[in-house]
This record gives sequence, structure tokens and C-alpha cells, in this order.
Amino acid sequence: MSFVSRKKMTAFDWINYTLLAVISLVCVFPFLYVFSVSFTDPDVYVPLRFYLFPEKWSLAAYSYILSTDSFLNALKSTVFITVVGTILNLVVTFSLAYVLTKKDVPGRGPMMGFVIFTLVFSAGIVPNYLLVQNLGLLNSYWSLIWPVLTNAWSLIIIKSFLESLPSELEDAARIDGCSDIGVFLRVVLPLSMPAVAAFTLFFAVSHWNTYFNALIYLSDAKKWTLQVLVKTLVIDSDNAGMAGAGGDERSVPQETIRMASIMLAMAPILLVYPFLQKHFAKGVMLGSVKG
Repeated sequence: MSFVSRKKMTAFDWINYTLLAVISLVCVFPFLYVFSVSFTDPDVYVPLRFYLFPEKWSLAAYSYILSTDSFLNALKSTVFITVVGTILNLVVTFSLAYVLTKKDVPGRGPMMGFVIFTLVFSAGIVPNYLLVQNLGLLNSYWSLIWPVLTNAWSLIIIKSFLESLPSELEDAARIDGCSDIGVFLRVVLPLSMPAVAAFTLFFAVSHWNTYFNALIYLSDAKKWTLQVLVKTLVIDSDNAGMAGAGGDERSVPQETIRMASIMLAMAPILLVYPFLQKHFAKGVMLGSVKG
């Protein structure tokens, strides 16, 4: 016996589902095209032809890209920025958010005011560039890490989440002899693992997709991130940066090289997202409900 009652479909439901299906197809088709072209054998590739699935599968474009020095350098740069930047983001954001939850901390009010001020107003491109230049960070990986160690939105969300944790646990830890740092490391952080997981995903995706800052701060092509390299290949139609290849570029069409580079830039995030989706959804609700 089924306990699930079937709801009768109304005209609005049909229109709604049809619209969502069309929007989904519009979003999926470009991805399928990129995927298919990247795996299409150079011998059967026809320019300006739509490929839903490759007529003949081949890894020639991927073999060519992975044999180039420029792609490997861009991959190393992006991995370094993502790993180091995410770790520093978590340390700075959670530490500062924890301090802002303590009402007896001197200067807490002005600090919170500065955080909210940056949420409403931003300096702009030119002041940020001058700041990075005066700090001597131009053409350095740190130019993509130090200026974005934290942000107002993350601070406010994490602060609200930390305030929802039972204060009695911290009092009990202090009675047992824990210092403020000990309370933070042994009590607050273990209870904040859902928030840590969610914001690890937020920060990692942000660093992995770094494009504009890398474009204006990194002048050395050897330090380019993946997104800048993909932009050079796709928009500028320039394969000159793909130096040090082990194969012959003339045997691989430029279009398949571009599509393969896009797939390689997207692949890590696409593989990680399904496993962290529950934390991503939970992170949206952090600090929204207390009690």
C-alpha cells in the first residue's frame, strides 16, 4: 500500500516544469558541446559544427595541453594560490569572527563598524592596485592572497554562527584551565566543523576561479593562473603561450585545444562539488537561526 498521494498537475505546474526544463537544457548544451569537441579526434573534427557527442573519441587535445610547460605552470600557480589562500582565509576569518563575538574585547565596536563599512563601500580598482604596488606584491602570488584574506560577508555569517554556540561550553573549558586560545582551538573549532567545511568550499572556489586580479597583478606569463591562460586561448585566440609541448600543435585543431583547456580548468571543481554539496547548502543557512 502506498502512502504517497499523487498531486494533480495543474496548468501552472506544467508551464513551470517546462520552463525549468528549457532553462536546464540551455545551460547543459554549451557544456556538452565543450565536452564533445575536447574529446573529438582531430581527423574527424569539422569546424563550426555542433557536436552533441564525439564521432570518434580521442585524447589528443588533452595530451597536447598536459605536455606544455605553460599549462603545468598555470596549474601549479592555481593550486598554490587555492591551497595557501584557503588555509589563510579560514585562519583569519574564524579568528577575527571569534574575537568579534566577545563583547568585552577593547575596540570591538569600531572593528565591527569597519567590517560593515567595507560591506557597503569598496575602494575600487585603482586604490587596490596602488596598495598592492606599494606593498611590493606586484607579479607575486601573494598579490592574490593577502588583499583577500577575509571579507565582510564571511565575517558576519561566521560571527553569527559562533554566537549561536552554547556559551556554557566555553565557561566549562575556562574552569578546567583553558586559555582563550585553548577554548578557541579545543571547543569552538570542533563545534564549527560544518561552518569550516562550508567556507572551505566557498574560499577554495573563489581562489580557483581567480581571474581579474591575476590579470592585472601578474605580468609574468609563467605565473598565470588557469583562468588567465584559458582566457588567452579562448578569447585572444593565442596559442603562443602553450610553450614546451611534446607534440605537434599543427596536428591538433585550435578549437579542440581551447575546449580541452576549459574542461581541465573546470574539472577539479566539478569533481569536488558533489561531495561537498550538503555542506554548501548548509553554509547558506549558517547563522540564520539561533537557539
